[in-house]
Amino acid sequence: MNRFRVELIAATPNPQQCIYAAMHQDYSEGFVAADRADWPEEAKAGEICVKRLLAGERGHYGPLEHAQIVLNVGWFPHSVMQQARTHRVGVSFDVQSMRYTGDRIRRAARGDLELEEVFYLRPVGSYSDRQGKKYAYTEEQRAKDLQLCQAAAERYAELLDAGFAEEHARGILPFDYRQHFVVSFSLRAFLHFMDLRAKLDAQEEIRVLCDLLWPHFVAWAPEIAAWYEKSRLHKARLAP
Repeated sequence: MNRFRVELIAATPNPQQCIYAAMHQDYSEGFVAADRADWPEEAKAGEICVKRLLAGERGHYGPLEHAQIVLNVGWFPHSVMQQARTHRVGVSFDVQSMRYTGDRIRRAARGDLELEEVFYLRPVGSYSDRQGKKYAYTEEQRAKDLQLCQAAAERYAELLDAGFAEEHARGILPFDYRQHFVVSFSLRAFLHFMDLRAKLDAQEEIRVLCDLLWPHFVAWAPEIAAWYEKSRLHKARLAP
């Protein structure tokens, strides 16, 4: 899984001050931007937001929607993208298309690119399904699956060379080809996504995604992250 990657593209500066300002405007007579010099500094703003909006599961999540973070996610299997976009997550995705970006499959078919650069297979090891049934994924089984990936890549290249459209040819590819995508979250949506996907019985690969997303959030909004880690992380409490 060492190809998986998440990089920061952009984020609202001082997100906790941003949330504080939105919350403060709700009950302030004046124009809060005029009093910006009097706002608490970022860490203190985060503490106030936790106390007034989040602590005690008050559920005042609206002001959290004003802060935004944009991340680039790389080399995850298609199944992760499908799961990430399932349910009402309030997140915007721009995903590498298999209609316009199939040349990497052709390169893998020719041996110019490592096969596992474009297809994902789980590592050899012991696994269990959601009902707890245990099974082993062996070197022999994985080798057979890699052969299938190679054959599919070669057939895909043949179809494109014969003039087939990419959206037609991609139908014969293994489900878990790798995709890069850009994703943007409001701070509220990020927490909701973690509620859904960081739970301990979630699909293994999307839990890895959550693990890679999390340090970016901690660096961006540390006081809110500390509250969330203590109160909600891995507990599958869905945000309102």
